[in-house]
Amino acid sequence: MAVAFDEMNGHDGALRPAYEELSRWLAETPPDALDHRREEAELLFRRIGITFAVYGEAESTERLIPFDVIPRIISGKEWTRLETGLKQRTRAINMFLRDLYHGRDILRAGVVPDDLVFQNPAFRPEMNGQDVPHDVYVHIAGIDIVRTDPDEFYVLEDNARTPSGVSYMLENREIMMRLFPDLFARHRVAPVEKYPDELLSCLRSVAPRSASTEPTVALLTPGVYNSAFYEHSFLADKLGVELVEGRDLIVKNDEVFMRTTEGLKRVDVLYRRLDDDFIDPLTFRPDSALGVPGLMSAYMAGNITLANAVGTGIADDKAMYSYMPDIVKFYLGEEPILKNVPTWRCREAGDLAYVLDNLGDLVVKEVHGSGGYGMLIGPAATKATIEAFRDKLKRDPEGFIAQPTLALSTCPTCTASGLAPRHVDLRPFVLTGAKESRIVPGGLTRVALQEGSLVVNSSQGGGTKDTWILDE
Repeated sequence: MAVAFDEMNGHDGALRPAYEELSRWLAETPPDALDHRREEAELLFRRIGITFAVYGEAESTERLIPFDVIPRIISGKEWTRLETGLKQRTRAINMFLRDLYHGRDILRAGVVPDDLVFQNPAFRPEMNGQDVPHDVYVHIAGIDIVRTDPDEFYVLEDNARTPSGVSYMLENREIMMRLFPDLFARHRVAPVEKYPDELLSCLRSVAPRSASTEPTVALLTPGVYNSAFYEHSFLADKLGVELVEGRDLIVKNDEVFMRTTEGLKRVDVLYRRLDDDFIDPLTFRPDSALGVPGLMSAYMAGNITLANAVGTGIADDKAMYSYMPDIVKFYLGEEPILKNVPTWRCREAGDLAYVLDNLGDLVVKEVHGSGGYGMLIGPAATKATIEAFRDKLKRDPEGFIAQPTLALSTCPTCTASGLAPRHVDLRPFVLTGAKESRIVPGGLTRVALQEGSLVVNSSQGGGTKDTWILDE
């Protein structure tokens, strides 16, 4: 694997301009003062109650996501390019989803194989021919970006269903402003605090035509046992909307109402943090106690907007990801501004042969996997693990893709033995409303806290940092 690009010191050890002021501040700040503020940050996070549930761990159901107090800094020029590329990609994803559930021009053109769509569990035949308000399917996209050198940013994956993590972006900023006002005073950092206002305005803009002039928005959560429940309650509070569970909603005459102390109140837009399978037991899983019976009939009648739309999971499938550059070209007639990571589709015989011959050098991922689970990182795996994966691949090649082991960029991070480089990725959040897409300048930087580790997922022990976009 190539040597990782250091975002602070470059490849040659020369301090990069965006980090000059931070470097001066670090030189003036005694290490014990930094340690003290780290402890303060942890106390604040505990007091606020920012936790993340880790499924399958008997000894701890809730854990604090580790927070690193050294910000990640991106120049305004770099951000402008990222922002343009993210908007381009999200626009293509929305056009792709509309086409898949309507004319299917892309399938007729042979750009994407039919079976990858029709045999995909995330494809929802119920949405065939169904119009959605303003043709927006993905209102909130979380697109994961990795960096390999000063000029190369790659999209690692597209999250088009219910992307999470934005509450950490907002809380990280709040805590940094409280603990490091001196460091903020030395930089012009673009604000992220507008995100809740931008999100609410985006959701209201896509309300159905039958909605009132002040559309009612509610946030649908699976409930307190969901791993991201903290974020659901946090966002509902910031947006000033009701946080509801399925049992709080009722469908009458194809309209959705929430129960309130003053009686039933119509809901026009539902920001749902609940997977397709569970939203309506009459349409999808009949055993779901989390959803709302009849919600899909209200949706089909055009009386409620669901954000994100039903059936968007087809766009964040990892096999479909490998076609995204072709999807961008097909719909927009443009070259993708942000590249994909080179990807081998194990469903194709030639690619599978290559992957099986090079397992020790590659990252292999489940097509429908998420959260860092079910993947093989070849260079870090034991021989036994590699052989077990080889058997899995031979049994179910269609269930996997493979990618080279990228040398993800590193950022300075506080460790037990002082500042040290650790690998990072970035999840910006793209909001698409009726008229435009917006991205608050920043996103969630996730950091692999173990030395040498490339796995940044919080479910796998990763942490987070505040992301500073310099306002130039």
